[in-house]
Amino acid sequence: MAALASSPLILAGEGWSDYALLDSGGGRKLERYGPYRFIRPEAQALWRPRLAEWDSDGEFVPASDEDGGGRWRFAREVPREGWPLAWREVRFTAQCTPFRHLGFFPDMAPVWKWMGEQLGERSDAQTLNLFGYTGVGTLALSAYGPVTHVDASKKSVAQARANAALSGLEDRPIRWLVDDAAKFAAREVRRGKRYDGIILDPPKFGRGPEGEVWRLEEHLPALIADCRRLLDAESRFLFLTVYAVRMSALAIAGLLAEALAELPGAIEFGDLAVREDGPHARLLPTAIFARWRNG
Repeated sequence: MAALASSPLILAGEGWSDYALLDSGGGRKLERYGPYRFIRPEAQALWRPRLAEWDSDGEFVPASDEDGGGRWRFAREVPREGWPLAWREVRFTAQCTPFRHLGFFPDMAPVWKWMGEQLGERSDAQTLNLFGYTGVGTLALSAYGPVTHVDASKKSVAQARANAALSGLEDRPIRWLVDDAAKFAAREVRRGKRYDGIILDPPKFGRGPEGEVWRLEEHLPALIADCRRLLDAESRFLFLTVYAVRMSALAIAGLLAEALAELPGAIEFGDLAVREDGPHARLLPTAIFARWRNG
């Protein structure tokens, strides 16, 4: 029986050569993406910035009506088509998107590392990336065996395939699917499929390629139940991240504990965070997570 941890964890990411969290505070954060610096909103940064001034190439200014929109304002020229970055062997394109993101989530770096640790020396592991976005996690997983990448956005899947080509990994055994994640998981259950590991990063609200509506609080339990049916006692992990919701990490851990009760291993939960660069660095929380590991 999978044991539920009694205390939360902090899974903190550090900067690397192509990314750093330079400072945060006052509801904003200053980050470096390769040669460029950007300011973005960050509601979790309740403290004051450490630096007296922030020099950036661009800033995302949120819309006044709090509908999640906004626009970029640039102080210097930034390539609109994007520029290449890397994490380990994976190369990908960073780009200032209309959704304030830059084409990948740097706080996921410790998650990619952790998944690799669970798979160890495997080269035949079957893994599934639901809501796979631009594929950086998929490409990291592909070092351990075949990966199925699912996202409802044609544009995101196209960018993921482009990132695979940029990395020289286009020949890796990856299935790139434009599909509704919940419907796909349900079909995989009916097909009797199994996976060694599953990662899912569902949005608070979204639509599938045929207009299917996704609401996290309403649809997550059924999706987790299907993910459980795709795992068995020989599987290695499930990793769930949740952003921008009024929900506790303990709540989603309880969901996993119920769904995965018959499996061995442990269920852990807590916060994802990124550590600031430099002395007196603080941890900036970015998301909550719950994970199951077998061993």
